[in-house]
Amino acid sequence: MKLTRRCALAGLAASVALIAVSALEIQSTEAAAKGQINTIGTPGVAIKGYDPVAYFTERRPRAGKKEFSLRHKNAEWRFFSAANRAAFEADPAKYEPVYGGYCAYGVAQGYLVKIEPEAWSIRNGRLYLNYDDGVQKTWSKNPSGYITKADQRWPKLIGKP
Repeated sequence: MKLTRRCALAGLAASVALIAVSALEIQSTEAAAKGQINTIGTPGVAIKGYDPVAYFTERRPRAGKKEFSLRHKNAEWRFFSAANRAAFEADPAKYEPVYGGYCAYGVAQGYLVKIEPEAWSIRNGRLYLNYDDGVQKTWSKNPSGYITKADQRWPKLIGKP
Protein backbone atom coordinates (compact mmCIF):
# COMPACT_ATOMS: atom_id res chain seq x y z
CA MET A 1 0.00 0.00 0.00
CA LYS A 2 2.79 2.44 0.91
CA LEU A 3 4.61 1.73 -2.35
CA THR A 4 1.44 2.50 -4.36
CA ARG A 5 1.00 5.80 -2.48
CA ARG A 6 4.65 6.75 -3.13
CA CYS A 7 4.26 5.97 -6.83
CA ALA A 8 1.09 8.04 -6.98
CA LEU A 9 2.79 10.96 -5.23
CA ALA A 10 5.81 10.70 -7.52
CA GLY A 11 3.50 10.71 -10.53
CA LEU A 12 1.67 13.76 -9.19
CA ALA A 13 4.96 15.58 -8.58
CA ALA A 14 6.12 14.81 -12.12
CA SER A 15 2.81 16.09 -13.53
CA VAL A 16 3.10 19.34 -11.56
CA ALA A 17 6.68 19.82 -12.79
CA LEU A 18 5.58 19.19 -16.39
CA ILE A 19 2.76 21.73 -16.05
CA ALA A 20 5.21 24.30 -14.63
CA VAL A 21 7.66 23.74 -17.50
CA SER A 22 4.82 23.97 -20.04
CA ALA A 23 3.68 27.25 -18.48
CA LEU A 24 7.23 28.62 -18.75
CA GLU A 25 7.44 27.50 -22.38
CA ILE A 26 4.14 29.24 -23.17
CA GLN A 27 5.31 32.38 -21.37
CA SER A 28 8.61 32.18 -23.22
CA THR A 29 6.83 31.93 -26.58
CA GLU A 30 4.61 34.88 -25.73
CA ALA A 31 7.61 36.91 -24.58
CA ALA A 32 9.53 36.09 -27.73
CA ALA A 33 6.61 37.31 -29.81
CA LYS A 34 6.82 40.66 -28.03
CA GLY A 35 10.36 41.27 -29.22
CA GLN A 36 13.90 41.66 -28.09
CA ILE A 37 13.02 44.06 -25.22
CA ASN A 38 11.16 42.85 -22.14
CA THR A 39 7.75 44.49 -21.92
CA ILE A 40 6.02 41.71 -19.95
CA GLY A 41 3.56 43.24 -17.48
CA THR A 42 3.72 46.71 -19.03
CA PRO A 43 2.88 46.35 -22.73
CA GLY A 44 5.16 48.47 -24.89
CA VAL A 45 7.16 49.75 -21.89
CA ALA A 46 10.64 48.37 -21.23
CA ILE A 47 11.59 46.83 -17.88
CA LYS A 48 8.29 47.68 -16.17
CA GLY A 49 8.89 51.40 -16.59
CA TYR A 50 12.01 51.50 -14.42
CA ASP A 51 14.90 53.84 -15.17
CA PRO A 52 17.90 51.76 -16.37
CA VAL A 53 20.32 54.64 -15.70
CA ALA A 54 19.36 54.89 -12.00
CA TYR A 55 20.78 51.41 -11.33
CA PHE A 56 24.19 52.82 -12.23
CA THR A 57 23.98 56.37 -10.91
CA GLU A 58 21.99 55.77 -7.72
CA ARG A 59 22.78 52.08 -7.20
CA ARG A 60 19.06 51.35 -6.81
CA PRO A 61 15.98 50.81 -8.94
CA ARG A 62 13.82 53.87 -9.58
CA ALA A 63 10.52 54.06 -11.37
CA GLY A 64 10.72 56.20 -14.47
CA LYS A 65 8.30 58.97 -15.34
CA LYS A 66 6.30 59.11 -18.53
CA GLU A 67 7.34 62.72 -19.16
CA PHE A 68 10.99 61.57 -19.35
CA SER A 69 10.48 58.74 -21.83
CA LEU A 70 11.87 57.89 -25.25
CA ARG A 71 11.46 55.15 -27.86
CA HIS A 72 14.33 52.75 -28.33
CA LYS A 73 14.29 49.30 -29.96
CA ASN A 74 10.50 49.38 -30.39
CA ALA A 75 9.81 50.00 -26.70
CA GLU A 76 9.16 53.00 -24.50
CA TRP A 77 11.92 53.55 -21.93
CA ARG A 78 11.15 55.69 -18.90
CA PHE A 79 13.58 57.70 -16.82
CA PHE A 80 13.42 59.40 -13.45
CA SER A 81 14.90 62.64 -14.81
CA ALA A 82 15.75 64.45 -18.03
CA ALA A 83 19.44 63.99 -17.17
CA ASN A 84 19.03 60.21 -17.01
CA ARG A 85 17.16 60.21 -20.32
CA ALA A 86 19.98 62.24 -21.89
CA ALA A 87 22.61 59.85 -20.52
CA PHE A 88 20.74 56.88 -22.00
CA GLU A 89 20.28 58.64 -25.33
CA ALA A 90 24.00 59.37 -25.51
CA ASP A 91 25.02 55.75 -24.84
CA PRO A 92 22.13 53.25 -24.70
CA ALA A 93 24.45 50.22 -24.80
CA LYS A 94 26.01 51.36 -21.52
CA TYR A 95 22.68 51.37 -19.66
CA GLU A 96 20.46 48.81 -21.37
CA PRO A 97 19.98 45.70 -19.28
CA VAL A 98 21.55 42.58 -20.69
CA TYR A 99 19.27 40.16 -22.57
CA GLY A 100 16.77 42.90 -23.37
CA GLY A 101 15.78 43.20 -19.73
CA TYR A 102 14.49 39.63 -19.46
CA CYS A 103 15.44 37.61 -16.40
CA ALA A 104 19.12 36.73 -16.84
CA TYR A 105 18.72 33.45 -14.95
CA GLY A 106 15.69 32.58 -17.09
CA VAL A 107 17.71 33.21 -20.26
CA ALA A 108 20.44 30.92 -18.88
CA GLN A 109 17.74 28.23 -18.47
CA GLY A 110 16.42 28.84 -22.00
CA TYR A 111 13.36 31.02 -21.25
CA LEU A 112 12.31 34.64 -21.71
CA VAL A 113 10.46 35.53 -18.52
CA LYS A 114 9.40 38.57 -16.54
CA ILE A 115 11.50 40.45 -14.02
CA GLU A 116 11.01 42.31 -10.80
CA PRO A 117 13.01 45.54 -11.02
CA GLU A 118 14.17 45.16 -7.40
CA ALA A 119 16.01 41.91 -8.27
CA TRP A 120 19.12 43.17 -10.03
CA SER A 121 22.91 43.23 -10.12
CA ILE A 122 25.66 44.97 -12.01
CA ARG A 123 28.58 42.84 -13.16
CA ASN A 124 31.44 44.10 -15.29
CA GLY A 125 29.54 47.33 -15.93
CA ARG A 126 26.39 45.58 -17.21
CA LEU A 127 22.90 45.49 -15.68
CA TYR A 128 21.33 42.07 -15.08
CA LEU A 129 17.70 41.74 -13.98
CA ASN A 130 16.06 38.70 -12.39
CA TYR A 131 12.62 37.18 -11.96
CA ASP A 132 12.41 37.84 -8.21
CA ASP A 133 14.50 37.88 -5.02
CA GLY A 134 14.59 34.07 -4.79
CA VAL A 135 15.94 33.73 -8.31
CA GLN A 136 18.34 36.60 -7.58
CA LYS A 137 19.81 34.56 -4.70
CA THR A 138 20.28 31.56 -6.99
CA TRP A 139 21.80 33.78 -9.68
CA SER A 140 24.26 35.31 -7.20
CA LYS A 141 25.73 31.88 -6.37
CA ASN A 142 27.26 31.53 -9.85
CA PRO A 143 26.70 34.61 -12.01
CA SER A 144 29.66 33.92 -14.32
CA GLY A 145 28.39 30.43 -15.08
CA TYR A 146 24.85 31.66 -15.71
CA ILE A 147 26.14 34.49 -17.90
CA THR A 148 28.07 31.98 -20.03
CA LYS A 149 24.93 29.85 -20.48
CA ALA A 150 22.71 32.87 -21.12
CA ASP A 151 25.12 34.31 -23.70
CA GLN A 152 24.90 31.01 -25.59
CA ARG A 153 21.10 30.77 -25.41
CA TRP A 154 20.15 34.43 -26.00
CA PRO A 155 20.52 34.45 -29.82
CA LYS A 156 18.25 31.42 -30.21
CA LEU A 157 15.66 32.84 -27.81
CA ILE A 158 15.29 36.01 -29.87
CA GLY A 159 15.27 34.11 -33.15
CA LYS A 160 18.79 34.81 -34.35
CA PRO A 161 21.10 31.94 -35.33
